[in-house]
Amino acid sequence: MGLPEMNMASSAVMAPPPPKRLDDMNLPRIFMRDIALKTIFRKNANTVTALARAICLPIGTTQELIDLARSQSLLEAMGTLSASAGTEMSYQLTDSGKARALDALAQSEYFGAMPVPLHVYREQVERQSIRNIQIGRDQLLGAMGHLVLPENLISHLGPAVSSGRSILMYGPPGNGKSSISNGIRDAMGDKIYVPRAIEYSGQVISVYDPIVHSAAETAEDDPSRLRRSNRFDTRYVLCERPTVVTGGELTLDMLDLVYNPTARTYQAPLQLKSTGGIFIVDDLGRQSEPPQKLVNRWIVPLEESKDILALQSGEKFEVPFDTLVIFSTNFHPNEIFDQAALRRIFFKIKIDGPNQQDFLKIFALVARKKKMELDEASLVHLLKTKYPTIGNVYANYQPVFLIDQMIAVCDFEGWPYRMTPDLIDRAWANMFVRDETIVK
Repeated sequence: MGLPEMNMASSAVMAPPPPKRLDDMNLPRIFMRDIALKTIFRKNANTVTALARAICLPIGTTQELIDLARSQSLLEAMGTLSASAGTEMSYQLTDSGKARALDALAQSEYFGAMPVPLHVYREQVERQSIRNIQIGRDQLLGAMGHLVLPENLISHLGPAVSSGRSILMYGPPGNGKSSISNGIRDAMGDKIYVPRAIEYSGQVISVYDPIVHSAAETAEDDPSRLRRSNRFDTRYVLCERPTVVTGGELTLDMLDLVYNPTARTYQAPLQLKSTGGIFIVDDLGRQSEPPQKLVNRWIVPLEESKDILALQSGEKFEVPFDTLVIFSTNFHPNEIFDQAALRRIFFKIKIDGPNQQDFLKIFALVARKKKMELDEASLVHLLKTKYPTIGNVYANYQPVFLIDQMIAVCDFEGWPYRMTPDLIDRAWANMFVRDETIVK
């Protein structure tokens, strides 16, 4: 049995091959041995099969690690006396092995999946680069079919998404910039391989994050079988292309390595977790950091497809930057960026509010979904009496807002859902706040 059936885009991504020997790992043997000892100590993984599953390596490679530890008198064989071992040989740490495991844990609490060397991970990033994806008009329309969009918007968005370059979407609030960003994410459709952890200069950086990464189902693998069902390196997790969404809470330090001084391990920053996927900076201009400063942080990654991170020691190193960055703002770009910053954002796309015809389409779709019948007199009242007071400026959020307001009134009064000019007036009164002086 192989991997579940995937779409064409997914199958085009070359899987990382599993290491056949310890020499294929490109990691120091002592480093790998210590992770194995820590894992045995912490998880009581006392057979080859249990340890192989815990450190995400094939049986043969794991056996080499066990043999290495035994040759150094850090592990000893216990026969098959353990109830959990079945017919397998079980092992236990010697006194020297326990001492070594405790010493290694004092240096770093990391144990479990063997990390992937950074230079090896770079090769996998190239194989599954977001810039390798070609998204056609039909794919983009399919992912955004539930949205009412201006006719020419897909023509602007399509080349931007297919290029994998940075996008700035701007325009008045409430017109679907966030929904469009999510539609771009849905249009990707394929899967990539995300490392559980990577290694640089003896330091372990955790990358796979269940909050960010959506793991795809794969055939359950039994590491004791001679013929393995999974044909990729299980130090990686097969995932949907990741999407990281940040808003007003984004700060510059969220783009740095996160160091845990207690465990003495690192957590990858958000942009590294989004490698191969999308990083959405929503509500740009609402963060505590000035937008110009935030964009300046992205200049090198956007131009050179690499990012620079720093360890606690101060040592700096390069990591791949293979991410479609989408900036979304309600401000005019000239208000928050200088021309140098704008030049580095490859696509600038204005998202305007709907015209009256599209507004009515959205209103009808929302009403049908919310099970509220349209009323011609109420719509005429809305379009001829209410909207002229705000210069006939329509926004995508308004139909949902108005209909939800009318539903709330009907629920409170115990009425069946209905639309009347009076209910339109009551809903409209909550959509805007009148300018007035509050006496304190």
